[in-house]
Amino acid sequence: MSKYLSVLTAAAIAATGMLAPVEADAFGGAARPAAAASDVTLVAQKPKQPAEKFRRRVVRLVTDEKPGTIIIDTNNKFLYYVEGNNRATRYGVGVGREGFGWSGVVKIGRKEEWPSWRPPAQMRAREAAKGHMLPVVQEGGIDNPLGARAMYLFKGGHDTIFRIHGTNQPWTIGLNMSSGCIRMMNKDVEHLYERASVGTKVIVVGPGNRQGKVSFEDRGIDLLRTILGG
Repeated sequence: MSKYLSVLTAAAIAATGMLAPVEADAFGGAARPAAAASDVTLVAQKPKQPAEKFRRRVVRLVTDEKPGTIIIDTNNKFLYYVEGNNRATRYGVGVGREGFGWSGVVKIGRKEEWPSWRPPAQMRAREAAKGHMLPVVQEGGIDNPLGARAMYLFKGGHDTIFRIHGTNQPWTIGLNMSSGCIRMMNKDVEHLYERASVGTKVIVVGPGNRQGKVSFEDRGIDLLRTILGG
């Protein structure tokens, strides 16, 4: 049997984005559904590719946020890395499923390449009840649901348990599939990882509007810079 058929993995952000209900509410999350969907998926699912609009692009973004800021639009499934001069790099992302969305202003507290996955105890218990036994720790690698890179989101100096990370399930980009983390295609998270440093401001626009007033307008692809690879 293929290695991929034998490994159960979390649906990307579901991997580390599980918080107790009171913690999720603190970040603007909606009330959790009584019967949540499963957090695990067989890697061997047919690898459909994300829609064309979720491919990495340089776009014209009008915003008053400083260069280096990350803006995540969970409604439209886009992450923007602000470049300045009304330009940004736009990436497609996957976000939290119903009841697991959130909003707020956080920072990248630490970064890790090929991170290990430590599913929260709540997730392990929930999946065990369904007959899915998750590991206490899964080391980093191609089968790891956190993908190639992870950027850990902190607020007030504390880990929120939410991350921006890669995924071994690229077909989930553009969908509401996770437990609150922000997932990206591996090649995209590697690209962002090299540019976003520890301390980077991250604005998550989503349920509850805990991010406050944020001014940004996506005016579409910057064709010249896209063609020139800028």
